[in-house]
Amino acid sequence: MSAPRVLLIEDEPALVRGLSDTLRANGFAVTVATDGASGLDAATANDADVIVLDVMLPRVNGYEICRAVRQHDLDVPILMLTAKGLEQDVILGLNLGADDYIVKPFRPGELIARIRAVLRRRNPTPEIARFGECEVDFTARVVRRHGIAIDLTAKELALMLYFAARPDRALSRDVILNAVWGNAVFVTQRSVDRCVATLRSKVEADPHHPVHIHTIRDIGYRFEPGLELSSVK
Repeated sequence: MSAPRVLLIEDEPALVRGLSDTLRANGFAVTVATDGASGLDAATANDADVIVLDVMLPRVNGYEICRAVRQHDLDVPILMLTAKGLEQDVILGLNLGADDYIVKPFRPGELIARIRAVLRRRNPTPEIARFGECEVDFTARVVRRHGIAIDLTAKELALMLYFAARPDRALSRDVILNAVWGNAVFVTQRSVDRCVATLRSKVEADPHHPVHIHTIRDIGYRFEPGLELSSVK
């Protein structure tokens, strides 16, 4: 089995060396681009399994690269590196199609964990996704707890299906709104928060201390199943 291919687009020499060594030591094949222009060419060549992308780059910034990758209809996972405390950078990146983010400075182990998580997207959406006491049946469009169908509203079901198909991804409220509510009705981000709250009350063992549907402060949510999603034939 070939090593997962990571495209690292970063212009800080010390960080490039450290990350490259860490990634290779953990079984990844690494290609490096040290400016935005070469990073854009490498990213749109579609030769990577995951892209680790710095926001602030010379010549072409990370947002433009992220936008270009999605405009080329490439489904490669993108993990963005952002400056500490700049939530607006994170939200913009997620809205442009990034899958997750990590804030500088960070521990190497955290980066490896995030990369492995976003790589799960390379697998086809399963027929059954299990988490905690629940399972999501994508074919039947039903969520069960202990084998019994849960009574969900149409929006709660749509939200749970959306989360379960995108495990371990940071999702901004705007992205969730567009995907689940669409543009046909006027809703606000508070609609997402209310729907998440009621969904948690039905699928989390302790809704006040959720272990699967996590809030990302000032940004949105991340669904963490805790186990690999598996297909049932």
